[in-house]
Amino acid sequence: MSDIKTEIVESIRQIPLQSSREIYERLETEVGYATVKRMLQDLLAENWITTKGKGKGTRYLLSPSFELLLPVDVQAYFTKEQDEREVRKSFNPALINEILPAASLFTAEEQRHLQQLHQHFRTKIAGLTPTEYNKEMERLAIDLSWKSSQIEGNTYTLLETERLLKDKETAQGKPKDDATMLLNHKEAINFITEQPDYVVPLTVRGIEDIHSLLIKDLGVDRNIRQRGVGITGTNYRPLDNEHQIREALEDMCRLINSKENIFEKALLALLLLSYMQPFADGNKRTARIVSNAILIAQGYCPLSFRTVDSIEYKKAMLIFYEQNKIGPFKQIFITQYEFAVNTYF
Repeated sequence: MSDIKTEIVESIRQIPLQSSREIYERLETEVGYATVKRMLQDLLAENWITTKGKGKGTRYLLSPSFELLLPVDVQAYFTKEQDEREVRKSFNPALINEILPAASLFTAEEQRHLQQLHQHFRTKIAGLTPTEYNKEMERLAIDLSWKSSQIEGNTYTLLETERLLKDKETAQGKPKDDATMLLNHKEAINFITEQPDYVVPLTVRGIEDIHSLLIKDLGVDRNIRQRGVGITGTNYRPLDNEHQIREALEDMCRLINSKENIFEKALLALLLLSYMQPFADGNKRTARIVSNAILIAQGYCPLSFRTVDSIEYKKAMLIFYEQNKIGPFKQIFITQYEFAVNTYF
């Protein structure tokens, strides 16, 4: 954000419901009134601010998305160690019940870009035969199974994953659980592609069923956890009461089902399931599959996350845990949607 835009936002934060003329007159930086009005329109398009009233009665205030969208210098943020960072240490119920229902997660420009990518995807698959489409979906499923597992510490390479999922040939010297995790991913992906309406509408039961597929034979408890859980690398701790977790999941499902924008639905599933950590293990894997299930159900391109750097993925998620800011992870989502549309099908 430019210095002048930052100054405008700060003025609105300090004194809400100013007119454009009042904002202009309070600025310390010398700039024309027409420039201020243009920048206010830019900030509106970027979801930083919103308005009340019309015409000459228009007044400006920070949008519900403001705190969510505040930029974060990821590199600078992690120069501080875990115990040095000032963080939100507990689950923030206002996110689901107050902030996110009123927020727009993507700017107008980002929405146009994502929609253009979606139209490109629709054009591409329109020219495919069913056999060609299934072949490409198989390729994406292998990449997704590999990368989603790698983010969780799986040691299989992409080529070893392909051999396992296509030929059921395990890699020598690799843990049995690594192969099981990958096979479970493929089963879960097959499930959401064969039953795309399973997440429409999204339900807690549907999420639990997908989680059960992902953790089968891995010694992980099914269903919502009944005890607390810690997360490596952060002092944030999710809810530790089964009833509260279920209630939060139900609130999340209502929120996602209420959103019209498919990209917002998918991004919220990715963020919030990871944020809640409703299960003893397998939460981020479940989030990635549920998010993709939402995209597939509505005819959108799924994400393989193949080019994601695992450390950057985890850092972006930690920033959401600790600061409730979506910027770094939203950029990963957009970049991976671009990659998927341009790489598959």
